[in-house]
Amino acid sequence: MELDTELEKQEDFIINVGPQHPSTHGVLHIKLKINGETILDVEPHLGYIHRSIEKMCESHTYRQFIYVTSRMDYLSSHINNECCALAVEKGLQVEVPPRAKVIRILMAELTRLASHQLWWGCTGLDLGAITPFFHAFREREMINEIMEKTCGARLTMNYMVPGGVMIDLHPDFQKDVKNFIKEFKGKIHEYSDLLTGNIIFEQRTKGVGLLSKEDALSYGCSGPVARASGLSCDVRKWYPYDGYENVEFDEVLRTEGDCYARYLVRMDEMKQSMRIIEQLIDNIPEGEFQAKTKAVIKLPKGEFYQRVETARGELGLYIVSEGGTTPYRIKFRSPGFSNLSVLKHLCVGGKIADLVTNMALLDLVIPDIDR
Repeated sequence: MELDTELEKQEDFIINVGPQHPSTHGVLHIKLKINGETILDVEPHLGYIHRSIEKMCESHTYRQFIYVTSRMDYLSSHINNECCALAVEKGLQVEVPPRAKVIRILMAELTRLASHQLWWGCTGLDLGAITPFFHAFREREMINEIMEKTCGARLTMNYMVPGGVMIDLHPDFQKDVKNFIKEFKGKIHEYSDLLTGNIIFEQRTKGVGLLSKEDALSYGCSGPVARASGLSCDVRKWYPYDGYENVEFDEVLRTEGDCYARYLVRMDEMKQSMRIIEQLIDNIPEGEFQAKTKAVIKLPKGEFYQRVETARGELGLYIVSEGGTTPYRIKFRSPGFSNLSVLKHLCVGGKIADLVTNMALLDLVIPDIDR
């Protein structure tokens, strides 16, 4: 990239962002090469929160390893668990009861909403707006209470089992979800009032971090990051699972490819999640919430792959089985790792302040990257 002649004459300067920095969501170390305020190079350094999750999963049974994945993208823990359960069910060729499928979708979309709410509040905080954080957590708390009442946990729910869900819904589930939807619909306009139309926020995000559709595909981006560049990649549409083919919702796409577009995609995705929940909340089938499976699960010898759409994009799980009670090999394709790889592309040539904007709008969850 060509730089101004005056900048070329100046001496480059190296600064370290992190590994524990207020503007990083987790323990991430970024080595920046700058010339004045202009970024010349971005080099992410990983490993500060590496826990060897794949190897841990390989030492657990097919029932146990599901819950280790709650600690990857902890804001999509329910969807992570769902991916693992689906992969095991694919190997066992188990048919999940209709009631369990609907429950899974409802819980997944509540998880997506809670994740996007936290992202919205933290994005405002990263860019200097304190108020959004309190508004976001006000509605998010309602979802956490629904999760706690149903699963006994607020963040790492551990609700998925091969064949369905661990326990049936709480008697108050439908009433609580309807109350939340009514409340959130009446409050979401505040999100737009505080950030979407805010002139300072627009100036910090419009035209910043441009990513073309071709580059998004080349870097393996997924989720809102890719869809903001016009790349259709919603796993719920392309490879529907657990009955997503039976609900109506739109894949949110934009073509601008900047930080503001990534912001708008997530804002619209919250509305689509509410649309899915409204279709299902009064139509939860009766019947079993879990299919019958053996106490000790053995997958047949072979290879199995499953993908799901988390709040940050495509999570893939690859299992190699040798016919035993534990996986021979497990490999995760996490959305955060691929989305982080585009950070240098977005930031080089921009300003230091734009680095924080780009990181916030990529919606990085570091344990998802640093497995």
